[in-house]
Amino acid sequence: MTHPLRLVVLVSGSGSNLQALIDAAAEPGAPFRVVAVGADRDGTLGLERAVGNGIPTFVCRVPDYTTRADWDEALARLISDAVPDLVVSAGFMKVLGPTVLARHRVINTHPALLPSFPGAHGVRDAMAHGVRVTGCTCHWVDAGVDTGAIIDQRAVRVEDDDTVETLHERIKVLERDMLVEVVRALAADRSWQGA
Repeated sequence: MTHPLRLVVLVSGSGSNLQALIDAAAEPGAPFRVVAVGADRDGTLGLERAVGNGIPTFVCRVPDYTTRADWDEALARLISDAVPDLVVSAGFMKVLGPTVLARHRVINTHPALLPSFPGAHGVRDAMAHGVRVTGCTCHWVDAGVDTGAIIDQRAVRVEDDDTVETLHERIKVLERDMLVEVVRALAADRSWQGA
């Protein structure tokens, strides 16, 4: 029998995507488990969620290193210590460097329908452009910003009375479900591990 897929989840904020993975991993026979949670800053709710569920955590802050390359090397080492099969960037607001990406397969969720509206403000940018449909994307992480191969997407209609906040909340609901389904699928078909 194949062992459960070992996940390291990277967070910067509240960790709602992380919580969805923790909850799904707690189900009987779950095909994956969260073995560590990393953050780029101290005191995040995401780290608290991990600690509350008995999951080891680490913090790797960019300002603690002389260069971005040093930070990238340190983050890669901390991730490797947990021996993951897959790294999940779940609201992690830092661009991962070449060392992390050379050593680990990483997926990310983004609150827009890529390739449209990449970057840190996908929801705001989509609304500013006047789109009527936006959504979320799960993709493999590469050296670009939100440019990796798309794994899955979910659409959300933009309502006339939406604000960035209300739209983002509706996107997050689909984003959590999508992420769990993608990780389950990657745990079931591991052909990507040889890629």
